[in-house]
Amino acid sequence: MSQALSFPVPSAVGSLDQYIQSVNRMPMLSEQEEVQLATRLQEHGDLDAARQLVMSHLRVVVAIARGYLGYGLPHSDLIQEGNIGLMKAVKRFDPKRGVRLVSFAMHWIKAEIHEYVLKNWRLVKIATTKAQRKLFFNLRSMKRDSSTLNPGEVQAVADQLGVKPEEVVEMETRLGGRDIPLDAGNDDDEDRFAPIAWLPDPQAEPAEALEQAQLAHLQDSGLRSALASLDDRSRTIVQRRWLAEGESATLHELAAEYGVSAERIRQIEAKAMQKMRGMLAEVA
Repeated sequence: MSQALSFPVPSAVGSLDQYIQSVNRMPMLSEQEEVQLATRLQEHGDLDAARQLVMSHLRVVVAIARGYLGYGLPHSDLIQEGNIGLMKAVKRFDPKRGVRLVSFAMHWIKAEIHEYVLKNWRLVKIATTKAQRKLFFNLRSMKRDSSTLNPGEVQAVADQLGVKPEEVVEMETRLGGRDIPLDAGNDDDEDRFAPIAWLPDPQAEPAEALEQAQLAHLQDSGLRSALASLDDRSRTIVQRRWLAEGESATLHELAAEYGVSAERIRQIEAKAMQKMRGMLAEVA
């Protein structure tokens, strides 16, 4: 078994350029060393072997992440997500298949970066289906310039990527759009209106306001009618328990006034409330 290679851990502080220089200085593994380390990890769960496999391929992540800088996301974040994909690849790598780790890991690295780009490129997720994801990561590079695709070009892209022409048109429209804040924020321009200014206010709609006013009137008159239907003692108990402007009376306070038990006051209250609910339900 070969000696463990020396892999200095990249510093957590410093610039991104320093990190990239550090990972580019890490030694490459020969095919034999790679197989030995992967076997140790697979058969014995050797974490040091996993560390060496990951460290020796960090430069691959840097190279792949560089290809996604056009989406306006931080290079450091792209590298971080790619490193997660690399670790997943190392965990699943089988040296017996005769494939080098770099070839196997590229899929996992790109998958993690793709997911990160899709989640963070826009507030609204721009691609959810397999066809949309394929278009998102290929359409811009396939266009000759920034102009809109003509029908012939749309069909050519659709044929090449194996998607529907209408999906190409939809993705081109999405890529050409941008996020617009719902609220204008602290903008002092009085002549500028944010999208929120054009949303209807249900409470300001005349028909809605009239309906609410009528309902409130019916409920108020219904409540008065329901209270009037009660006997004097029941009505007083309900008013002092639920409709008092200040502090509500307790069951024990009312029991002392009427010379009965608190349980009896509760029973009177429950019966009165049940009767009132029935009358209010007819109003609603």
